Amino acid sequence: MKIYIGSDHGGFAYKQTLMKHLTAKGHEITDVGCDSLASCDYPDFALPVAKAVAEKKAEVGILICGTGIGMSIAANKVKGVRASLCGDVFSAKATRAHNDSNVLCMGARVIGEGLMLEIADAYLATTFEGDRHVKRLNKIADIENI
Repeated sequence: MKIYIGSDHGGFAYKQTLMKHLTAKGHEITDVGCDSLASCDYPDFALPVAKAVAEKKAEVGILICGTGIGMSIAANKVKGVRASLCGDVFSAKATRAHNDSNVLCMGARVIGEGLMLEIADAYLATTFEGDRHVKRLNKIADIENI
C-alpha cells in the first residue's frame, strides 16, 4: 500500500517506529517530515499528506502529533480527505469500514507505541463496507460544498 506519513516534533519518534514497522510489512512509505525533534508546526506536515491522499498519490495517509487533534483538524480542511483521530483499535476499524477514512491521525502523547502499531495495522487491514454508508459519505461531501 502507498502511504504518505507526517508528524510534527511531538510525533517524530513514533513516526520513526511506525515507518520501520510498515516498511517491514511491505508498504511503500513517503515521509513528508518533520525530520527532528525541533519544534515545528503540524499544519506544515498535515497539508502535504492530505493533498497526496486527495490527489490519489497515496492510498492513505498517517499523521502523528502530540494529541492527533491538530493534525486531524488541518487534514480535514482538504476536500476529499476524511481524517480520523483514533486512539483505539475498534475506532480504527470502524472509521475505515463505515466512514471510508483515508487519513489516520494519532497522538503520541496519548497512546503508547505498541498501541499505535496495533491501531495502524487494524486501520490498514480494514476496507470500506460501502452499502448503507455511501449515502452518509455523500452527505458529508455535500457539506464540503457549502
